[in-house]
Amino acid sequence: MKLTTYTDYALRTLMYLAANRERLVTIQDIADVHHIAKNHLTKVVHQLGVLGVVATVRGRNGGLKLGKEPVQINIGAVVRSTEPDFFMAECFDPSKNECILTSCCGLKNVLRSATTAYLGVLDGVTLENLVRKNVARTGKAEVKPLRFYAAVKTKSSHRT
Repeated sequence: MKLTTYTDYALRTLMYLAANRERLVTIQDIADVHHIAKNHLTKVVHQLGVLGVVATVRGRNGGLKLGKEPVQINIGAVVRSTEPDFFMAECFDPSKNECILTSCCGLKNVLRSATTAYLGVLDGVTLENLVRKNVARTGKAEVKPLRFYAAVKTKSSHRT
């Protein structure tokens, strides 16, 4: 199963906000660090606000922050609210199903079980679980830009 880009951006936004709880964050900050178009990210942030997981502070020094504590933000619920559907195959969507094997096929039940298990795992995860590792190690969440990881990888690959 592959998440849509929309859901990916929603999860990245939440993790970034959780990692930067000591300050207000702008949409531009998130767009810059993840190389995401600001216009697209604005739509994602709006929906996260409607869900109550992101709060906006208006004004000159405004920005974004988490609308709930990270432990209260369930990843399964976020994924369900940002994915348009969980149609794993054509037969999941009755309005588009033209498969001639539908009446005798057992694949739909297997895929439905797999999707249920997938979402079940996500239901057991909170935003806190996704950022806890850095917090436990450093006392605060830390987000490093990708160029940091590229530099570390380059240094380690030059060793013999």
